Amino acid sequence: MSNVDKVDSVEHAASTPDIDQPHRELGLKDDEYARIREILGRRPTEAELAMYSVMWSEHCSYKSSKAHLKYFGETTSDEMRAKMLAGIGENAGVVDIGDGWAVTFKLESHNHPSYVEPYQGAATGVGGIVRDIMAMGARPVAVADPLRFGPAEAPDTARVLPGIVAGVGGYGNCLGLPNIGGEVVFDESYAGNPLVNAMCVGVLKSEDLHLAHASGAGNKIVLFGARTGLDGIGGVSVLASETFDSAEDADSGAGRKKLPSVQVGDPFAEKVLIECCLELYRDGLVVGIQDLGGAGLSCATSELASAGDGGMRVDLDRVPLRAEGMNPAEILSSESQERMCAVVEPSRVDAFMEVCRRWDVTATVIGEVTDGENLEIRWNDELVVDVPPRTVAHEGPVYQRPVERPAEQDLISADNPNTLTRPDSPDELRDTLLRMAASPNLCSREWVTSQYDHYVRGNTVLAQPADGGMLRVDEETGRGIAVSTDCNARYTRLDPYTGAQLALAEAYRNVAVTGASPAAVTNCLNFGSPEDPGVMWQFQQAVRGLADGCRELGIPVTGGNVSFYNSTGAKAILPTPVVGVLGTIDDVTRRIPSGIGGEGGETLLLLGETREEFGGSEWARLVHDHLGGTPPQVDLAREKELAEVLVAGSRDGMIAAAHDLAEGGLAQALVETALIGECGARVVLPEDADPFVWLFAESAGRVLVSVPRSEELRFTDMCSARGLPCTKVGVADAGSQSLDIQDVAEIPLTELREAWEGTLPALFG
Repeated sequence: MSNVDKVDSVEHAASTPDIDQPHRELGLKDDEYARIREILGRRPTEAELAMYSVMWSEHCSYKSSKAHLKYFGETTSDEMRAKMLAGIGENAGVVDIGDGWAVTFKLESHNHPSYVEPYQGAATGVGGIVRDIMAMGARPVAVADPLRFGPAEAPDTARVLPGIVAGVGGYGNCLGLPNIGGEVVFDESYAGNPLVNAMCVGVLKSEDLHLAHASGAGNKIVLFGARTGLDGIGGVSVLASETFDSAEDADSGAGRKKLPSVQVGDPFAEKVLIECCLELYRDGLVVGIQDLGGAGLSCATSELASAGDGGMRVDLDRVPLRAEGMNPAEILSSESQERMCAVVEPSRVDAFMEVCRRWDVTATVIGEVTDGENLEIRWNDELVVDVPPRTVAHEGPVYQRPVERPAEQDLISADNPNTLTRPDSPDELRDTLLRMAASPNLCSREWVTSQYDHYVRGNTVLAQPADGGMLRVDEETGRGIAVSTDCNARYTRLDPYTGAQLALAEAYRNVAVTGASPAAVTNCLNFGSPEDPGVMWQFQQAVRGLADGCRELGIPVTGGNVSFYNSTGAKAILPTPVVGVLGTIDDVTRRIPSGIGGEGGETLLLLGETREEFGGSEWARLVHDHLGGTPPQVDLAREKELAEVLVAGSRDGMIAAAHDLAEGGLAQALVETALIGECGARVVLPEDADPFVWLFAESAGRVLVSVPRSEELRFTDMCSARGLPCTKVGVADAGSQSLDIQDVAEIPLTELREAWEGTLPALFG
């Protein structure tokens, strides 16, 4: 939107009903624009049109996903709901973890901005999710970053990956937040549309929970934090709501006249804002609060008013600006970072301002709660917005998009990977193991994760390369939390329902292998265009799979994010429903590490059942460039039993180390647990085992555990009593510096390390 000299007032809009407005350029369809005129009974002002356009965008309104997301609520039992202090619809989910403590956590996407401007797109993605956590009344304590890129060797991956990683690390490190988890995945489908998902976790006392609502006539609306600028006009709300016509369009803006600038972040300003908010909460100075993220002031004012018990009056000319000549539409649409909006009782405004002054945070009263029904916004004494706030924030269009299972789905399922040529000699198996360990999707992420601070603040007890991250919450009791994010999009492409459940199962399992009990779920559902019936079928199936899976496991979905239009032209990404699982542990000193080690001599046991399952596997992709067949079976009842065994084993001191089996199967788990623990291992597969199947199959529900010999009988008896398959596959050997797989290969750890750790530095420097 360009600056204009004339303010388009409500009175002027009502008296000029026939003047054309550029609603299509703002992303509004003809029928949506007609509905706005029907709601208002007149032509909207320029400022009103801007508000509706950003708030009714796909990113903000969930207009294509609402019809399916309601299934989460339908499948949430009263018992599951009782665990939540806040759930879907709030800035972030909040769960009670005991002893008066609560945890809030959420996943969000910043995909499209990160392709346009990798560093700032990723950095402000972290900043935005952190403010969601702040808005719940919590102190942010950790972040995680599930990332997905095009082929590792592609030129554009070399452009976006270093900037995105630097942005995640730069913002999180400056905030003093440890990065304790995430993923880095490479696939051709992300070449023109990388995925930058960000997760934040916060802790609070249960009684300190804050929600976003503007209640109490006469209460003041205070905007505080950074000044409002032209950066990020429409920002993510526009970028995430349509498909790039081509990679060039996304990069240069060709053919996209309304391409907004990507938001610019200042992590030091956000660091101060965090401490300022926490003091405001401690002093009881806040009635309601909302962060300014996607859609900026349009979102904050309309959502606060919509969730309150009256209306709201805002004087827009009071908003502190950092750019001259901004008009009301631009001020309302700006997504400038590091801003919050609070509702404050009149008698507490002076105290609120004094706290902000101490932290050198700009704060301005921009309006007040009224006893009316509408959101009224004035600019230089002209009424430029007069709207029912719910119509902006919560009553946008809801689409029943066509849903159709693609015909090619049958062809993909029939393309059986078990017919592919396999290695069968020891030399071929050895070469395959090393090739897979060095592949971009299985190699060490140290080049990425070394750019993040894992241990700042001193409460991290597990971080990368552990399967799940773990933090101490209460220093007195040792109570802690664990988190993991996971998704294998190749599985989801083969079967969206099962693929979503496999993502849930792996994140659930990765929390359990730390010794924590899985407690709650968040998600970030990344898909192609909702205007494609095949994509909507994938989305529908994934939502149902995830919701049904959570119901079976007995853990609630507390909230999440939907990211559509992840396509470049007609090419959609693989359906990627990233699942984050939060777990709790009563004493972090009983955490389970991922690497074998210690004195050695521990027994290596494989929990779970190994089957000939290669659909969507990393072996099929790497060796044969194959994606077909069916994904591994998922047995959530077995996953629940497995988690209970791991938690009990941790509590009773029966497990020395544990490592989840996922991509790459047992072979990859052996490589990683040996290298992480810097300990050799002697492996003996069952006599009737097919070495290739046992080493590389990706059957779900499996964990490799290292058990002290003194606890072996007690542990195996516990597994037998629960009907959990438990197979002895070897011993940890501290005196050896090799991985010795009987009748297959003996590979020195130095050779394994060279293969595992050399790939990303060679690609990205």
